Amino acid sequence: MVISIASQKGGTGKSTTSISLAAGLGRIGKKVLIIDVDSQANSSKVLLPHYIDLRSEQTVYNTILERKPLPIHPTTIPNVDIVPSHILLSNTDVELTTAKDHREARLNNGLEKVKGHYDYVFIDCPPALGWLTVNAFTASDKVLIVVSPGYFELDSIVQISKTIAEVIEIFNPNLQLAGYLFTMSDTTVNSRTSLKVLRQTYTNDVFNTVIPRNTDLRDAHFKKMDIFAYAPKSKGAMAYQSLIRELINHDQRPQ
Repeated sequence: MVISIASQKGGTGKSTTSISLAAGLGRIGKKVLIIDVDSQANSSKVLLPHYIDLRSEQTVYNTILERKPLPIHPTTIPNVDIVPSHILLSNTDVELTTAKDHREARLNNGLEKVKGHYDYVFIDCPPALGWLTVNAFTASDKVLIVVSPGYFELDSIVQISKTIAEVIEIFNPNLQLAGYLFTMSDTTVNSRTSLKVLRQTYTNDVFNTVIPRNTDLRDAHFKKMDIFAYAPKSKGAMAYQSLIRELINHDQRPQ
């Protein structure tokens, strides 16, 4: 199962979700690969202690720009590997815009050779709807959209839904929506109203699990740890455990 973790807005908990899902599944014996295609490289910086020493050819840049095999690295989490990102990916959209040979499928071509070794692959997408995101969606079975409280955050769903529809029509007819995940939830009116609108608008596609605004999640990343290693009994850890159960139960339903 290849799942893109996506959001058009930055700071929604997208990388936190990628790391937490991978860590939780890895700890129950699932073999997991994270592919970080966000040039900010947040997932890579948390999971690879020596990330700063990596050269561009040791990252996903080598696959998307140079069309070389995916450079896979073990992480500090059991059963979890990662293909790290690189700051040079920030120029990828410009370079792919002028490319003429299957620019949407470069990630997919690399992933096809290795995905059989994994139970789950999570692609940590950039907070933009350019060619990197199109590459991620083209390589995926499903897209999980992360939504945090706020008017503009809810409004961005329209744009990302349009991108998904275009990828289905042109590049990947089998792509499906995994669902909308509400993150950074708290007791404010803004948060409660945003969740209510999300569930009213996309009733059948919103995960039951809600991820709380939780300082343990932030502090875990500061320590370069996943939430299950840092604070396994925290509200954040419990929420991501619930999300993992939802994902597994959904995958086990008859198609």
